[in-house]
Amino acid sequence: MAKRTGRRPGSPDTREAILASARQAFAERGFDGATVRQIAAGAEVDPALVHHYFGSKEQLFLDTMKVPIDPRTLIDGITTAGVDHVGETLIRAFLRVWDSPAGGIGVALIRSGVTNEMGARLLREFLQTQILRRVVKQLDLDPAEAPIRAALIASQLAGLAMMRYIIKLEPLASAAVDDLVGMFAPTIQRYATGPLPAPR
Repeated sequence: MAKRTGRRPGSPDTREAILASARQAFAERGFDGATVRQIAAGAEVDPALVHHYFGSKEQLFLDTMKVPIDPRTLIDGITTAGVDHVGETLIRAFLRVWDSPAGGIGVALIRSGVTNEMGARLLREFLQTQILRRVVKQLDLDPAEAPIRAALIASQLAGLAMMRYIIKLEPLASAAVDDLVGMFAPTIQRYATGPLPAPR
């Protein structure tokens, strides 16, 4: 019997092949630079199968990162209570996710990001395109200030995640949510809406 050639048909193996190709493409080209066609070619499947299994490039990226929640549920409501309360709203949403069962995935993402280059690239892409880009849009930040403001906010959130959930440094590891909000929200608020130091 002749060996089959050509593109792989749909199967559980196809889904895994697409994820493997996507992981490589996103790490090498970034979320914006990677295309569904390139990912499909790497997996040796028709691009239609990528959409069949994942629906969109964004969902494929989230599945590649094994993110258990849609970032929109974390970010898109942060201005509901008003821009002047975004620091508190954001830190409460962040802690709610990390203190839930989904927090274990977050721990794995950060550990991967600090232990291997591909993990670092994927984590950086996730933060930039799925979290910080949404924060910038929600806050309607000045384009000239948006990158530094978003990066400063990320530094606070990532630092808290590292100290509380991975290193488990006390007293942060066992601190009550309200206490953490009181400590972190003002700084996040300042990074989001306060004056920035003049560049030197």
